[in-house]
Amino acid sequence: MLTRLIFRYFAAGLPLLLLAAGHAAAQAWAVSRTEYGDPDLQGLWNNTTLTPFERPRELGEQLIYSEEEAIRVEQEATAVRSARPTEADPGRSAPAAGTFIGQQAEEEFTDFGLTLTRIHGQPRTSLIVDTADGRFPFLDGGRNRDIFGRWREAGFGPFDGPEIRSAGERCLSAIGTMPPMALLPYNSNIQIVQNRDYVMIVGEMVHDARIIRLDGTHQPSSLKYWFGDSIGHWEGDTLVVHSINFHPQISNFRLISSEQLEVTERFTRISETEIFYSYVVEDPEIFAQPFTVEMILTRLPPGQQMYEFACHEGNYAMRSILAGARREEVEKARAD
Repeated sequence: MLTRLIFRYFAAGLPLLLLAAGHAAAQAWAVSRTEYGDPDLQGLWNNTTLTPFERPRELGEQLIYSEEEAIRVEQEATAVRSARPTEADPGRSAPAAGTFIGQQAEEEFTDFGLTLTRIHGQPRTSLIVDTADGRFPFLDGGRNRDIFGRWREAGFGPFDGPEIRSAGERCLSAIGTMPPMALLPYNSNIQIVQNRDYVMIVGEMVHDARIIRLDGTHQPSSLKYWFGDSIGHWEGDTLVVHSINFHPQISNFRLISSEQLEVTERFTRISETEIFYSYVVEDPEIFAQPFTVEMILTRLPPGQQMYEFACHEGNYAMRSILAGARREEVEKARAD
C-alpha cells in the first residue's frame, strides 16, 4: 500500500517537475555573443519550410492550423515527396517540337520543406501574417506596375533584349538572400558572418553576398543596388536592417517591386538552432499597404556546408535565346 501511495504521489508530481525542469532550461539559455558584445548570428542557416508565402485562398483568414490539420498537411507532403521518382528515365523520348521545356529535370533536386513553420508553437498557414487573407495586397494593376510591366505596356516583347529577362535568369541574383529573403525550391542556405561594423549574408544560390553596414547612413537615392542599400543597428538583442534604393530590375515573381521598395528586417536568435526572422515590405507603387512576413531560420546540422553555385558563368544561354528570337523575327518577316 505504501509503495502504491508513493508511486501515486510521484506520478502526480512528475508533470510539475518536468514543467519546472523545462522552464529552468529555458531560463538557463542565453544568446551567445561576439567579442563586441552583440548577439552572435553567425553560422549556416536554412529557411526551408512547407508553409507557403501566400495563404491558400480556401483558408480565408485562418492564420494557424490546428495540430490535427498540421499533421495531415505534413503527412500529405511527405507522401507526395516519397512518390516522386528518384531519377529521370534515361530512355524517355524527346519532347515534341514546339513543346515548352521548363525545369522538369530539376524537380528531382527540389528541396521544399516537409514541416510547417511554427511561430510560438503555432503551425502557420502562410508566411505573410498581417493581411487578413495572408496574401500580397496588390493595388489594382499593381502586378504590372514594375519596370517589366511598363516595358510590356510600351510594346517590348519578352526576348527583345537581355534587360527584360529576370535578374534570376541573368544570374544577377537568386532572390533568396536579397532583402527580403524569399523561399527557394533548393539551395535555401545562407551563411551569416559579422564583426563590429558589418554583417554579411552569403547565399548558396548564385553565391550572392549582401553586406550590411551597422550604424551607418544610406547612400544617395541616385545610387541603385541589386540588393538595395542596407544599414543595420541593434535594438536590444534584435538586429534591425533597413534597405532602400533597389535596382528596379530586381523585381521578380516572388516579390514584384518598384524603385519605391523599402524593406525592414529583424533577426532575433531564439535558441541555439533558430533565428526568428521577420520583415515588413512597403512599396506604394505596387501594394495597397505594407505587409509583414515571419519565418524561422534553422541552423544546418554539424558537418553540412555550402557549396559553390556557378549559375552558368558567362550566361551563354542568354546569347542563344536572343539569337533565336532574332532568327524567328527574320523568318516571320520573310514569310510576310
